[in-house]
Amino acid sequence: MPDTPLPQHAQIDWDDQGRPHSRQYDDVYFSKNEGVHETVYVFLERNHLARRFAELAPHACLVIGETGFGTGMNFFCAWQLFAEKAHPEARLHFVSVEKYPLSRADLARAAALWPELSPFSEPLVAQYVAVHPGFQQFSFEQGRVTLTLLVGDVLEQLPQLDAPIDAWFLDGFAPAKNPDMWTPELFAQLARLSRPGTTLGTFTTTGWVRRGLAAAGFAIKKVPGLGKKWEVMGGEFVGWPEDLPTPPQPAPWYARPAPVDGPRRALVIGAGLAGCASAASLAARGWQVEVLERHDAPAREASGNPQGVLYLKLSAHGTALSQMILAGFGYTRRWLERLQRGRDWDDCGVLQLAFDTKEAERQAKLAGAFDSSLLQCLDREQAEAIAGVALASGGLFYPEGGWVHPPALCQAQLQHPRIRLLKSHQVIELRKVDDLWQAWDGERLLASAPLVVLAGAADVRNFPACAELPLKRIRGQITRLPLTERSQALGTVVCADGYVAPARDGEHTLGASFDFHRLDLAPTAGEHASNLGLLEAISADLAQRLDTAALDPAQLQGRAAFRCTSPDYLPIVGPLADPAAFSTTYSMLAKDARQVPAIACPWLEGLYVNSGHGSRGLITAPLSGELIAAWASGEPLPVPRAVAEACHPNRFTLRKLIRGK
Repeated sequence: MPDTPLPQHAQIDWDDQGRPHSRQYDDVYFSKNEGVHETVYVFLERNHLARRFAELAPHACLVIGETGFGTGMNFFCAWQLFAEKAHPEARLHFVSVEKYPLSRADLARAAALWPELSPFSEPLVAQYVAVHPGFQQFSFEQGRVTLTLLVGDVLEQLPQLDAPIDAWFLDGFAPAKNPDMWTPELFAQLARLSRPGTTLGTFTTTGWVRRGLAAAGFAIKKVPGLGKKWEVMGGEFVGWPEDLPTPPQPAPWYARPAPVDGPRRALVIGAGLAGCASAASLAARGWQVEVLERHDAPAREASGNPQGVLYLKLSAHGTALSQMILAGFGYTRRWLERLQRGRDWDDCGVLQLAFDTKEAERQAKLAGAFDSSLLQCLDREQAEAIAGVALASGGLFYPEGGWVHPPALCQAQLQHPRIRLLKSHQVIELRKVDDLWQAWDGERLLASAPLVVLAGAADVRNFPACAELPLKRIRGQITRLPLTERSQALGTVVCADGYVAPARDGEHTLGASFDFHRLDLAPTAGEHASNLGLLEAISADLAQRLDTAALDPAQLQGRAAFRCTSPDYLPIVGPLADPAAFSTTYSMLAKDARQVPAIACPWLEGLYVNSGHGSRGLITAPLSGELIAAWASGEPLPVPRAVAEACHPNRFTLRKLIRGK
């Protein structure tokens, strides 16, 4: 992530025929007369997609990689052909890199040029929110079509991608206009992500591009072009060249386990945010999912608060956590577009107050590292104008943030026709019998499947595979304050040490306390009083508008739940290994941590975990469901490879082994 932000969006001029022209590259996005025809000829036909789509088996997924998303025309055309040719239960995953994504208005304006593609462009325009640097994932047709947009320079983004690409659209502005892209480094990345038989189409026949692709292992052939283009090229990857060093592979403890064999049936244990997200992402990929929940309804624990905040605590240095938050924020915001605004969620914005000098300095660094469409530094007067109440300071404003009713999100994710919720099902034990995981409640067999996702927050430690995960329970209590005539002026979520949200259903949510010691969940007057103190620090004016001085903490309503967090504040998401076998297999690391032995990890095949989301579950849990489903189905990961490794459950066993503890 750059220290100084790139221009967030493409700078576009529109010609007298309404077509876009890039100021950054001084080039057109597509040919004036042959735009769609050229896409079909160069990219769809050179990659034989009509035949390949028609041959896709149910639940099979074809992955297209693209350099240069531009106006999205190639994606719309590929989706259209997929819709015409593919089996109803086949899937398309389109991965594309774009350094300067179009603004939503420009995307809609460009898409209007192709009314015949509107069934495919309109769903993207509708979801085109919170598109920020890094990996941004979109889902269409209940998950049948996925778009992963990598926002940034192609030579920074592709090396982070973990994806098995079946066909390449080698697009982008012409080599003469954009020479920094068409390089041997790019061709090596295309080869790294390809396998023998991966195809390629490109409009350019420039000699050094052709030679560079050949040197990277592609067999390239020129064919007659269209219109003003005399020739275009198609090709196929034949294998990594023997004279080049092989690309580095993930360490065995982070390497992908084989996709789960057998019937696409899965169990998810826990129906909070992490469990419901995991179920939805698996169901979208053709899995029949049973969600086992010990309570009588989903979202009964930490996911049951009336309002949660889309809280972005970012770093200006592009840490793994910051990248995860940025990708997860975009994914959650696009999910929320399907829900009822005002009742299930509201994009009223989130204001983080600069409550002291250190926080003000941190916020200033963030404002220098990110585009203003994501966050803006406001002085006190500006902050008060947005908040609608008097404040002690200005702060950092996230205009696309807001609050969410977490139970509504959980319920929406469970609505997929392949998901079945089993309420009042307490899983005490898992047993592996004949390649199936069996879930038992004492002597009663509840369900079985080849794949299990443990998503019960800190309770995942009740299962041996997770017993050593360093998950910590932190009790949090929220206070529900009745709306008053004067408090309805509050226009945005305001955060300092706590948060207060605009009213939902006649109540403001105020919170939340942090208690590392109490293990019961009965709300206490003491924590209500503490929350009122947090409110006073956020806005004495709002406290007065809510008449908190007249409130008796012993009479206030609220609820308590346990956050579940990890020592490094990253979620714990991914496949599980046998802890004892792991320590034995990689015991040599205790003597020399630099060794990377070529020994396969002792995976517990088909067993995954999704936990440790802390107070950021609304942002990290939905995307982590996608990460689980990608691991299990052998599809492109929705986050950079390094971020997936940073969230991997094996990281703790590995650190423990290396440190000799």
